[in-house]
Amino acid sequence: MRIRWRTALPSRLSHHIEGGESWSRLPAARGEPYRARMPRTFRIGFVQGRPHFGERDANLERGLALAATIDADLDVIPELWASGYVFSSHAEVAALAEDARTGLTARAVGAAARREKRHYVIGFAERARGRYYNASMLVGPAGLKRVYRKTHLFEREQEWFTPGDLPYAVDRVGPAKVGMLICFDWRFPETARALALQGADVIAHPSNLVYKNAQRMMTLRSFENRVWTVTANRTGVETRPGGRVPFTGNSQIVDPGGDVVAHASKTAETAMAVDCDLARSRDKAMSALTHLWTSRRPELYRELVKRR
Repeated sequence: MRIRWRTALPSRLSHHIEGGESWSRLPAARGEPYRARMPRTFRIGFVQGRPHFGERDANLERGLALAATIDADLDVIPELWASGYVFSSHAEVAALAEDARTGLTARAVGAAARREKRHYVIGFAERARGRYYNASMLVGPAGLKRVYRKTHLFEREQEWFTPGDLPYAVDRVGPAKVGMLICFDWRFPETARALALQGADVIAHPSNLVYKNAQRMMTLRSFENRVWTVTANRTGVETRPGGRVPFTGNSQIVDPGGDVVAHASKTAETAMAVDCDLARSRDKAMSALTHLWTSRRPELYRELVKRR
C-alpha cells in the first residue's frame, strides 16, 4: 500500500470543513498560519470523520489532510482510524493490525509530523509479539514517542484484542505533558487521575464513542483533574457482518474548568483547534487554603484497587 501526499485538501473534503468559530472565547480561528505564541501556550486540535473499514490508505490520507487544515502543536485522530472499527473475524484483525514503528500508520503519520513539525496521537490496531491491541501512538517530528494500549476493552473488542498491558504515562510534547486514553477508558475515572497525578497537562482521547453521555463525562474528567482533554470521535454508522455500530461524533476540547471550548457536530467531517494555557492545568490550588492534590487521602482509597 502507498500513501499519496497532497499539499492541498482533497476536493471531496473541502466542502465539509466548517468555518472559523464565532465564539469569542476561542483564541484563534482555525486554518491560520503559524504565529508566535506566548510561553506556556500550547495549541491542541482534533480530527473528526468517517473512515471506511479496511481502506487504510484512503483513511490515513483523509485524516491527515483534515489535520493539515488546522494550526496545532498536537492533533488527535480517532480510535482505529486506519482500519475501521467493526471487525468480523480474527483474520481481519491480523490483516489490518500494524507494527507500531514500521506499519503504514506509523510511516504516514511520521512523515506528516516531520513535514508539519507537529505531534499526532492516532488510534490504530497494533500487532506486537503475536498479540493484537487496540492502541494509540504519539508521534512527533523525531518519530514514535509512545504507544498506549487500551486498558478497558468494550463489547466485541474483547474478542479481537488483548487488554492493554502498558502503564499510564505522560510525555513531553514541546512545553506540554501529554497522556493518552482510548474511548471506553472514559468510564473509569482512575485512568485520567493516574495521568493527572503524573503531571499531564493534556489528555488525548482518540475514540469511537457510542454512548451519548460519554462526551459529558469527559468534561468531568477535565474538571475533577484540572486538565485539558481532547476527545477525537468518529461519525456515521459502520455496518458489517460483525455488527452494526452507530457513532456519536461531537468531538470536543475541554478546559481545566470543565468548559467545552471547541465542539463538533454529530455528523460533520471537520478539524478544530484551540490555544490552551498550560498554567491553568498546572494550577491545582482551588483556593488559598485548598489544594486539589494535597487534599487527597490516598490511604483511605485502597478499595479502589481491589478486584470484585
